[in-house]
Amino acid sequence: MSEAIQRPTRLVRKGTLWVGQFEAMASPCEILMSLDAREVAEELLQLAASEAWRVEQKYSRYRDDGIVPRINHSNGQPVSVDPETAQLLDFAWQCYTLSEGLFDITSGILRKAWSFQAGAAVPNAEDIAALMPLIGLDKAHWQSPDLTLPAGMQIDFGGIGKEYAVDRTLAQLQQRADVPLLVNFGGDIACNRCPDPEQPWRIGIEAPSRQGEALEMVAVQSGALATSGSSYRYLLSEGRRYGHVLNPRTGWPVEEPPLSVTVAASTCTEAGMLATFAMLHGRDAEVFLEKQEVRYWLVR
Repeated sequence: MSEAIQRPTRLVRKGTLWVGQFEAMASPCEILMSLDAREVAEELLQLAASEAWRVEQKYSRYRDDGIVPRINHSNGQPVSVDPETAQLLDFAWQCYTLSEGLFDITSGILRKAWSFQAGAAVPNAEDIAALMPLIGLDKAHWQSPDLTLPAGMQIDFGGIGKEYAVDRTLAQLQQRADVPLLVNFGGDIACNRCPDPEQPWRIGIEAPSRQGEALEMVAVQSGALATSGSSYRYLLSEGRRYGHVLNPRTGWPVEEPPLSVTVAASTCTEAGMLATFAMLHGRDAEVFLEKQEVRYWLVR
């Protein structure tokens, strides 16, 4: 049994709401709860934090005790996965197909060439080319519950894990208490209903160039919002900006991506998928989003 992730939690009262706070998946997380009893709010906070930490521990590529490292070190041998992981793999394949290969959970291996830390350099074309044979979800064999990943290839659930955790957490909280709830994990948000039909949740769309400031306030009764962006992680080299959103077909950053895309949908997983797809379409992000007929906010 691996040691569970444990971090501090904080519960505060703000007006008519209890607000629970903790850290997970390298993000500040909060739970807004419209109820009176502190003991119930505390229980819901611990339930939310435990679920977020569980998903992080199970699917993080930074830990060596989850399912992802076991798959990535399988050396071409089949790995049997549990039903939850099978569901995520089904979704990843759906994303890969719908995006025509742009959304690819095997493309994380490009981090071996690309680093967006301060002072990092643009990689050599030869280093990127050497990694390209290890990218392409269609090269893997998936017949639930068995996944066979060719030797040297890797998967990374980072593109869908946080949004999935938001939806999972909200579902678990609703099972425990039938009260208005909002789950916010680093700006990826889902809510069941608002405390007052006449006063919806008001959620700020962050201005990428002014961290902490809202570009627009959005009124939400229920549903989800998710954001994908390229404004904070990038390289500057010889006057050119290289964003961290990489095209798995080329191994190079997407051309002219938006600074950020926020999408509204019924679930956070769906909203996150569409926001990421839009980023991967680069200069054609608006065209893609218009075709989806969804509510969105895009910043160039």
